[in-house]
Amino acid sequence: MSTKTRLRAATIGGTADDVEAAFYEALQRGDVDALMDCWADEDEIFCVHPGGPRLVGADAIRSAFENMFGHGGAIHATPARVRKVESLASAVHNVLERVDVLTTEGRKHAFVLATNVYHKTAQGWRMVAHHASPGSAQEPGDAPEAPQTLH
Repeated sequence: MSTKTRLRAATIGGTADDVEAAFYEALQRGDVDALMDCWADEDEIFCVHPGGPRLVGADAIRSAFENMFGHGGAIHATPARVRKVESLASAVHNVLERVDVLTTEGRKHAFVLATNVYHKTAQGWRMVAHHASPGSAQEPGDAPEAPQTLH
């Protein structure tokens, strides 16, 4: 299914999964317009890139992705190991992203942990938050994670 078809499906009653697939396809193509079509038309949408500041609003998010695409084209991030919490009007997806980058030493990959939040809006399912954190240079194993204390 093409991105245009997925976005159309999302607009007329598709799923958060459809929007997520369109978001990652737009990243891989470096298509900022298609990427921004995945976002809700709300003032308080936000995005956090690994190690970056919180970007609030469509203009700030668009500008950041235009800058990223302008310095290397597409972002080759492939989602995997999606964990979902869903309800009638919202969905939260925790995603392990494999990011492939071309370095002077050849193609390398790293992993990023991302949380994508979707709301069902009048326009269909749309992303309202994308928060990505640095992962590791190696794919995490399938073993259950040990509990961690945050404070």
